Amino acid sequence: MSAIVRIEPRSADLGNGMLVRRTLPSRQQRMIGAWCFLDHAGPVVFPAGQGMHVGAHPHIGLQTFTWLIEGEVLHRDSLGNEQIIRPGQVNLMTAGRGIAHTEDSLHDGRRLHAAQLWIALPPEAENCPPAFAHHPDLPQWQQGGARLTLLAGTYARWTAPAHVHSPLLGLDISSDGPASVDLSLDPAFEYGLLPLVGEASIEDERFQADEFAYLGDGRSSLQLDLTAGTQILLLGGLPFAQPVLMWWNFVGWSKAGIAEAQRQWENGDPRFGTIGDGSAPRLSPPPLPWRD
Repeated sequence: MSAIVRIEPRSADLGNGMLVRRTLPSRQQRMIGAWCFLDHAGPVVFPAGQGMHVGAHPHIGLQTFTWLIEGEVLHRDSLGNEQIIRPGQVNLMTAGRGIAHTEDSLHDGRRLHAAQLWIALPPEAENCPPAFAHHPDLPQWQQGGARLTLLAGTYARWTAPAHVHSPLLGLDISSDGPASVDLSLDPAFEYGLLPLVGEASIEDERFQADEFAYLGDGRSSLQLDLTAGTQILLLGGLPFAQPVLMWWNFVGWSKAGIAEAQRQWENGDPRFGTIGDGSAPRLSPPPLPWRD
């Protein structure tokens, strides 16, 4: 059983005053199974006339996984989907060979709190057709004084509706009062845990909000003690044989493939399609960090 590694997040600016805490990837840990990216946004109250507005940007080789806790966000993509996501719901966008999308607060001047994750696609699925799914109803149950919501994968007798391409787990655990939860884990999985609000104790180690706990693999159980008002995110998955390559909004298995996708986005290639009438501002990538 691996020792617990404490990982501090770093701040990232998404523009328009939208700051997030980024936990994955980090120097200490790049992935948790297929989970390769984790941003914690909020809770934040935007001033009047301001909100989250992320312009058109492309993805390849991954699934974007949005878990909304507070607020309302409008998703629009180049497949023609327009979907409002509300608290307790999941949006799953499969980029595959290529897709573009925007994300906007539905109402400016409101409160927003969300976790944005990416799931890396394995080599056999990285070029699959793009797709989008909205999941408003998720398995939920009570245990040890806490409310558990299954976001992805399978736990005990429950299976989440999101279609993923690798063995993994996403579980939200929240408590109004003090709670103690005993979880059954798969020893073949590696796990990580992020308190979104409040404080959790793991093996007598206390973790505050935004302190990520990498638990490693080899565990068959886990006891969590939560203070009142705590909400945590537990991620798990079968480790990849090798880490994927990540650059800007692209995930892939070769530098050449990522460089080609970046050139195509910059040149307006039809690979990524058009969002609505094409009037959404387009985000530009930074220069590639390697020669292709």
